[in-house]
Amino acid sequence: SKENQLINIGRLVKTIALDPNYYKAGSNKRFITGDDKLTLHEKTFLGRSKSSVLCHSEGLVKSLAWGENFVAWSSDIGVRVYDINARCSLGLIKWEDRPGISIQKFKCNLRWTDNRTLLIGWVDMVRICIIRKRSTNELGNRELSEYLVDPISAFRTEFYISGIAPLHHQLILLGFPKELDENQRSLHPELHIVKYKDNDYTEIYADSLSLRGYQQYNVNDYHLDVLIEENRFFIVAPKDIVVAGLFDVDDRIQWLMEQQKFKDALNVILDANKGEVKRFTKEDIGIAYLNHLLASADYKDAGQLCYKIFGQNKKLWEEEIFKFASVHQLRAVSAYIPQSPDNRLDPHIYEMVLYEFLVLDSQGFLNLVKEWDPSLYNIYAVTNAVLEHIIVTDTDKLIYFEALAILYSHDKKYDKCLATYLKMKHKDVFNFIRKHKLYGVICDMLIELMNLDHEQTITLLLEKNSIGSDVVVEKLMNHELHLYRYLDAYVKKNPSGQYHGHLVKLYAIYDRDKLLPFLNKSDHYPIQEALDICRKAKFYPEMVHLLGSEIPKKLWRSS
Repeated sequence: SKENQLINIGRLVKTIALDPNYYKAGSNKRFITGDDKLTLHEKTFLGRSKSSVLCHSEGLVKSLAWGENFVAWSSDIGVRVYDINARCSLGLIKWEDRPGISIQKFKCNLRWTDNRTLLIGWVDMVRICIIRKRSTNELGNRELSEYLVDPISAFRTEFYISGIAPLHHQLILLGFPKELDENQRSLHPELHIVKYKDNDYTEIYADSLSLRGYQQYNVNDYHLDVLIEENRFFIVAPKDIVVAGLFDVDDRIQWLMEQQKFKDALNVILDANKGEVKRFTKEDIGIAYLNHLLASADYKDAGQLCYKIFGQNKKLWEEEIFKFASVHQLRAVSAYIPQSPDNRLDPHIYEMVLYEFLVLDSQGFLNLVKEWDPSLYNIYAVTNAVLEHIIVTDTDKLIYFEALAILYSHDKKYDKCLATYLKMKHKDVFNFIRKHKLYGVICDMLIELMNLDHEQTITLLLEKNSIGSDVVVEKLMNHELHLYRYLDAYVKKNPSGQYHGHLVKLYAIYDRDKLLPFLNKSDHYPIQEALDICRKAKFYPEMVHLLGSEIPKKLWRSS
C-alpha cells in the first residue's frame, strides 16, 4: 500500500507518533520517532524519505503525542511541548519529586484533545494544559516563542493512571489500583469517568474490568487509546483488547440498576423516546425499585412508586400489593390503590387494607370507611371484623362505633346505624335521620334522642309533622322535662289549644315566667285544675287571674 513505509533507523526507537493528517493527500506521510532526541521522518519529492532532528531530549523520550502543529513528549524530568512549524520548544513541565515513589518507573500518558489542549496523566496526577498565544505585553522585545503552555487544572487521583482520554467535557481515566489483594497481587484495572473543575474532580462513573491475567500486570502493562470523533475507546492489555463506546439507553439503565440507582433508571426510561429502550420496561425497573425500597423500609416512597408504576394495571397491583401485606405496611399504599368501581381490584385486597387499619390505625380506618365506595369490599365481612375488634379493644371505641354506624348505613341497616350513633352519643344521628327520611323509626329511640340533644330532636319531630303529637306525648309522659320542652315548642307552631292543660302544670314546674302570659292568652285548659296547681304552688298572681278581680280582696282579708 502507498501508505506503508519501511525505514531502517539504525538505532533503538522508544516511541513513535503519526502526523494527525497522515491519511491526507499532501501530508508527506510524516511521523516522529523518539529516543534521546526527536526525529521527523517525511516523504519528499519522488517519494524519497527524509529524516531531520527536531531537538534533543533530556534523557530518553518515553512517550510521545502529536496534535496538529504541536508535539508533546515525556522524559525522566517532565513533559516538553514543541512547535513543529516554528521549530522551537514552548517549555518544560517538570514533575515534582514524590517521596517513596520512583516516577521514572511510571509511563507518562499524553493525549491531545484538539490542537490546543493537552492531557497528561503520570503516576496518580492529571494535568490539563492549553496552548495559547502570548499577548503583546508577554512578548515584549524578548525572543520568545509565539505560543506558551498554560496549565489550567491539576488534580491527584486515588489510583495510578494507565491511560487518559477526553469524553466531551469529561475525562476517561484507565486506573490501576494502588492496593494489592491478600496475596499481594494486582487488582482489576478500572475505567473511570471524571468531571474536573479547577484543581479537583468528581467521579461520574467507575467500573472494574475483567481482563485475563490482571493479577500479574502492573500499571505500565495497560494502554488506553481513543477515536475522539467516534467516542470509541480501546483498552489494551497483554492478553486482551477491549473496545468501549458510549452507553446506549439500555446500557445506562442496566448500569444504574446495578448501582441500585433505581430512581435514576426509572427517570431514564420515562424520558426515553418510543422504541429507544429495548431490554427493559417501566414495570421491570419499577418492581426492582419497589423491592429495594421495601428492603430499605422506605414504605412511604414505595407506596407512591406503586401509583407511578402500576397506574390502573389490576394484574400488577394484585401481584405486588402482597409485598406490603407481608411487612404490615398496606397503610403506606392505601392512598394509591385503584378505588374506582369501574377498575376495582379483588375485594379481598381492600378488606386486607381495612383490617390492617382496623388493628393499627383507628382514625385511618374510619377515614377509609368514609372515603371508599362500599362496593369495593364485602360490607358484612368488614362489619363483623369491627364488632369482634370492639370486644377485644379498650381504646378508641368511639371511633370504631362511628365506623360501625357508617358500615350499617352502607348496608342499609338503618335501625342498627341509629342505635350505634345513639350509643356513642353522636349528633350526626339527626342529619342521618333527615338524609334517609327515617322519621318512622325514631319513636322507639325518642328518649335517647331527647337526652342526646332535645333541641334537635324537637326540631326533627315538628318538621313536616313527621310524627303524630299524640304518639310523642305518650312516649314522653313519664319524662316531664322532655314533655315540657316538646309541648312548649309545639304550641308555638300549633295554637289549637291541644295539650294546654298539660302545659299549665309543666310551666308551673319548669318556667313560671311563662305561666301567667299563657293563662291570660289561652282558654283551653281546665280552670279548676289550673287553680289547684297555682294554689298548691302559692302562685297568687296566677290565682288572681283565674278567680277574677274580687278574689284578691277576700284572700287578703282572710289572710
